[in-house]
Amino acid sequence: MSSQPNLPEESFRDTIATINEEGKRNYIHPKKPSGPFYEKRKLLSYFLLAFLISGPFIKINGNQFLMFNVLERRFNIFGFPFWPQDFHLFVMSMIVGVVGLTLFTVAFGRIFCGWFCPQTIFMEMVFRRIEYWIDGDRGAQIRLAKQEWNADKIRKRVLKLTIFFIFSFFIANVFLAYLIGSDKLIQLVTHGPQSNLSTLIPLLIFTGVFYFVFAWFREQVCIIACPYGRMQGVLLDNKSINVAYDHVRGEGENGRKKWRNGEDRTTAGYGDCIDCNQCVVVCPTGIDIRNGTQLECVNCTACIDECDTIMEKVGLPKGLIRYASEDEIVKKEKFKLTTRMKGYIVVLAILIGVLISMLFLRNEVEATVLRMNGQMFEHKGENISNVFTYKIVNKTVEDLKDIHFKLKDTKGTIKVVGKENFDVKQQGLAQGTMFVEINQALLEGDKMEIEIEVYSGDKLIETATANFMGPRTF
Repeated sequence: MSSQPNLPEESFRDTIATINEEGKRNYIHPKKPSGPFYEKRKLLSYFLLAFLISGPFIKINGNQFLMFNVLERRFNIFGFPFWPQDFHLFVMSMIVGVVGLTLFTVAFGRIFCGWFCPQTIFMEMVFRRIEYWIDGDRGAQIRLAKQEWNADKIRKRVLKLTIFFIFSFFIANVFLAYLIGSDKLIQLVTHGPQSNLSTLIPLLIFTGVFYFVFAWFREQVCIIACPYGRMQGVLLDNKSINVAYDHVRGEGENGRKKWRNGEDRTTAGYGDCIDCNQCVVVCPTGIDIRNGTQLECVNCTACIDECDTIMEKVGLPKGLIRYASEDEIVKKEKFKLTTRMKGYIVVLAILIGVLISMLFLRNEVEATVLRMNGQMFEHKGENISNVFTYKIVNKTVEDLKDIHFKLKDTKGTIKVVGKENFDVKQQGLAQGTMFVEINQALLEGDKMEIEIEVYSGDKLIETATANFMGPRTF
């Protein structure tokens, strides 16, 4: 970012608000925010909370709306099931997400963190609001932290931490539903913890992680652990929209100054910032937005609401802190698409087009037939026999009945080990062994490609190719 006149030196970047001078944890006690942006964030956050909680329990065509079953390598995204055989589709969808988020960051900075990130939503709209309800606002929280351990402090701490644990346990259950599926989670809950200790232990571990994050680590996730904040240094430029302090207007020629009724600040050369420090006390990460763009800023807009309230009280124009780019503040240039943004848009459009094409071309039933490793062909009279393994993946929500195989464009027989005709359950797979026999006179050399059709009843559902081996001809 370009240099900003009349601002403090960059020494503020050498420390973070969550660590004190002794290197110990310094808890942030932000003032409870209020204002138009905060109300909009609350509405959006409650909608996203409902979406996150209901995501694994919504079904589309029998498929869970969202599922990330890493153990079985099965994923559902917006009702589309992805199997291990569809891993290339999953990777493509992740690439689309990364490019889309990169474009969003280049244009609008870290707005995702303040408005859409689950960590921010749970922290600020659930756990922080519980804290305001039990401990009170900023002043009451600071007094309570310094207060000796008496009955009142113990009661508040026990109540708050107990509620935190209950909410963490609930979030862990929802998280588990994303991993193993909501149906299986409900089944485990119905059977009780005694018969599912192997699941209860990971659930308690997840609960402990969430409890640690929201009860102690808190905003340090955004500052220390999250890699997205560090992407800002690479992606942001002077044309990116951020929550920004208008230092040109706020500092004036002689800097900021406390408010005095009746004083002509313009003539004296002072800016509109009255140095009330309210933008600092309301910040959930404890930064001073007036120092410019910082990694710790999650674009939550709390400082915008607070500054607008103060400006309104002293009769000055709102917008001293607002969504703006550095060029808009310094050069009065309005936001417009840059060449870099247009490039990202083109790449994103191409990737989305490729992903949509791949989704439409994807088969709902996938059959794989492979020659068994280490097995040679056999002579059976005038026929040559090869042994194959097969795997049929049913990605649909309906059972496939009466599955059987036929050779395409080649005369021969197929003998399945076990039942000749079998069923494949919905979202299940069937695998086994079969022998293919072809008359030696029909072979086209010692190696030829054959096509094997897979039928469900009289319906052709898939065609697989395989290599058939025979004796070498001279």
